[in-house]
Amino acid sequence: MGIDERKIKEIAEHLDRCELERRETDKITDEYEITLEEAYVIQDELKRRKISRGHKIIGYKIGLTSRAKMRQMGVGTPIFGFLADYFMIPNGGKISLDELIHPKIEPEIAFIIKKDLEGPCCTPLDVLASTELIAPAIEVIDSRYRDFKFDLPSVVADNCSSSRFIVGCGTPPESLDLRNIGVIFEKNGEILKTSSGSAVLGNPANSVAMLVNHLYNRFEILPRGSIVLSGALSEAIRARKGDSFRVISSIGCASVKIV
Repeated sequence: MGIDERKIKEIAEHLDRCELERRETDKITDEYEITLEEAYVIQDELKRRKISRGHKIIGYKIGLTSRAKMRQMGVGTPIFGFLADYFMIPNGGKISLDELIHPKIEPEIAFIIKKDLEGPCCTPLDVLASTELIAPAIEVIDSRYRDFKFDLPSVVADNCSSSRFIVGCGTPPESLDLRNIGVIFEKNGEILKTSSGSAVLGNPANSVAMLVNHLYNRFEILPRGSIVLSGALSEAIRARKGDSFRVISSIGCASVKIV
């Protein structure tokens, strides 16, 4: 590696502090040369710090889930982050803007996993067989980097801008065509975007399978009970105090208010 263990811990501590103190920073690659693999090691250290404070890891999120975006960023797979227990907000709940830096909102489709999933050759069919529920979801991303300006290693090290999320009521996958789950994304009652499950790599189960195979390469599995946010269905929208966001889908609704 280009950076040693001491530097990895220093970077993770810095990013962790920025989240806790709700302050921006310059992207870490302005100061350090970091590979994508090293960025995931920094993310692992961030995870360790949160666990040491008593938090639990309850799932994962997936980013760069459009082919066009992957080509733009020069990668062949999405990127992956973890979800801590304190990220989760009840459906219909409120998020204080004072807790975050400059949050943005994305509509998602969530998977609730009922059986352990393990790579290296996980397929979308394996994902569906191990999924208890599919649910509409909202992800609140909140990069610690100034003005949301980052490159690929920087955003991965920052846990892929993970911050908060909301999951609606779920539906068993057996009766669903995930590609054709219709989604309407609203802000303050106004429709911002309509989309479908196919916006996530043609089928959101594809991105979850990629996550499982990524975890295998890091000597991990996707454990039962995990929540997986499979990828954004539209571009992220800046959230301001007083805004209400809602995801309306053919499998249910999820909503949140910024206060």
